[in-house]
Amino acid sequence: MPSYLERRQIRYPLYGLMAVTLVLIGFLSYYNWIIGAAGFILTGLLIYLIFQVNHIIRQETEEYISTLSYRVKKVGEEALMEMPIGIMLINDDYYIEWTNPFIAASFNEDSLVGKSLYDVADAVIPLIKQEVETEIITLHERKFRVIHKPEERLLYFFDVTEQAEIEKMYKDERTVISIIYLDNYEELTQGMDDQTKSSLNSLVTSILNKWATNNGVFLKRVSSERFIAVFSEHILQLLEKGKFTILDEVRETTSKQNVPLTLSIGVGTGYSSLPELGSQAQSSLDLALGRGGDQVAIKQPNGKVKFYGGKTNPVEKRTRVRARVISHALKELVVESDKVLIMGHKNPDMDAIGSSIGILKVAQMNKREGFIVYNKNEIDTGVQRLMDEIKENESLYSRFITPEQAYEIASDDTLLVVVDTHKPSLVIDERLLNRIENVIVIDHHRRGEEFIKNPLLVYMEPYASSTAELVTELLEYQPKNGKIQMLEATALLAGIIVDTKSFTLRTGARTFDAASYLRSHGADTVLVQKFLKEDINTYIKRAKIIENVYFYRDGIVISKGENDVYCDQVLIAQAADTLLTMDGVSASFVISKRSEDTVGISARSLGEINVQVVMENLEGGGHLTNAATQMYDISTDEAETLLQNAIEDYLEGGQKE
Repeated sequence: MPSYLERRQIRYPLYGLMAVTLVLIGFLSYYNWIIGAAGFILTGLLIYLIFQVNHIIRQETEEYISTLSYRVKKVGEEALMEMPIGIMLINDDYYIEWTNPFIAASFNEDSLVGKSLYDVADAVIPLIKQEVETEIITLHERKFRVIHKPEERLLYFFDVTEQAEIEKMYKDERTVISIIYLDNYEELTQGMDDQTKSSLNSLVTSILNKWATNNGVFLKRVSSERFIAVFSEHILQLLEKGKFTILDEVRETTSKQNVPLTLSIGVGTGYSSLPELGSQAQSSLDLALGRGGDQVAIKQPNGKVKFYGGKTNPVEKRTRVRARVISHALKELVVESDKVLIMGHKNPDMDAIGSSIGILKVAQMNKREGFIVYNKNEIDTGVQRLMDEIKENESLYSRFITPEQAYEIASDDTLLVVVDTHKPSLVIDERLLNRIENVIVIDHHRRGEEFIKNPLLVYMEPYASSTAELVTELLEYQPKNGKIQMLEATALLAGIIVDTKSFTLRTGARTFDAASYLRSHGADTVLVQKFLKEDINTYIKRAKIIENVYFYRDGIVISKGENDVYCDQVLIAQAADTLLTMDGVSASFVISKRSEDTVGISARSLGEINVQVVMENLEGGGHLTNAATQMYDISTDEAETLLQNAIEDYLEGGQKE
């Protein structure tokens, strides 16, 4: 028997047959009426048959549609009530109007109708208020992907607990590669006999092996001062939670043996490729070493870096081998260039100007033209006094040019030397930095996340008092083609004196060696004091800032200037320096407006507190004992709150994310 759909298809040929038959009967009736009559009778029977077929088809169509509608409705009801998807209708006041059984069972309730979302699922409220389309939230110890339909006031809940657990398990089990480096191993073991050296190796290896065993880390020593560690993301999280106490353990244990050894650890994480992990680990280690060592650097795939440790001052290197090697490399690069441009940071201080003059002398000693890029509108009173003195020396003053002039004379063979900073955003003219491919970086600050791309040569020594100290050492190994003039030596000495606060902070044996070298070449200490003099108004302005000081924590003081009084960065820094000389103060923070939309913060410490980490939490940087930051579109009160939060974060563990 034909099916319903087949019978529906039969009627269309019947309509065609009936039309053809009527035409034939009409034609036959014209010649024989008897045959025509018979034909009409047959046609009537055919029409009757067609009507019967149509009637049957109509009845079956109605029955089919009714059955199909019932089945669809039944499937919809079963899906609505029995599928593992939560459905919830709410009103404008966040009361539940209807739910399917699944979501009620997930909340361990017989019925949720009439209850407020605030009582049963308050985590959903922000999603609704902010009109977020979809988000994963945790409800009753299970994770749900919630889809919000604002117009219908409808919420769908998809249970993704198992999926989230699998994702977490995958992330926790991902491989992490770490490189552990003994910072000052070579320095410490230079004068040791074999027995003492072996004893130190055994001590360090024992400490690290015990740490590795306790934390489920695979550790392998690959050289006298380098280890490779392999572990999982989950173990990394536990080590981060403990703030990498291995740093303190190694430092304190070796100090008791009178061999203060420190570790630097670079961590590669977030990649599935082992070569990429290894590359990230080495890059992180370079960053940790560039910041002075004794710390952990963890580079993440999103470009952010976490730091742990860094609680001690960088150890001064007693050997000058690196300075000699860098000096010779600098000489070769200068000789290969057609001219040398020197650029410091914005609002240059004595160190930036003094070290720039020193590099200018390096260029001249190698018979190359050199120019110092500076902006005369962005210098403080002390540097202005130095520039006034330089104006009296025409041969030296003619070497100072504007950023626009530097951009015009720069060529493909020009060498750019950046001094006293390594951050592109802080140089006097970032456009010039992007214009010149051959770049050298000489700096004494701890390395930050932001760094000049692809420099030919990097000389960064965080142990150094100043960039002027580093440049002075480089000068000693340059060709003796020109004598250092008195004003040049004085400018370099002024940079050292300013950054060491007259040889009281961050001063090592090599600092005095550099000062001695400059003094022997005619540096005038009286002239330096003339540069550093200040006027009465500046003194009074600084005193007013200090007047607002208060103790925030034991040994930590904060002073805040008025919101409508503008101070330059030098004055803010001087106020922080002054506060550090007060009894009971181990760290000082000074906040003041620098302009309409800028707030400056200067931080100083005696070494117990790493103010660099605190300032880095506020997008700044510097040294362990000397750091600063600038904040934009913010009041001094808001800056004070952010500073207090940053101090609290540091005191809780010294972490920066």
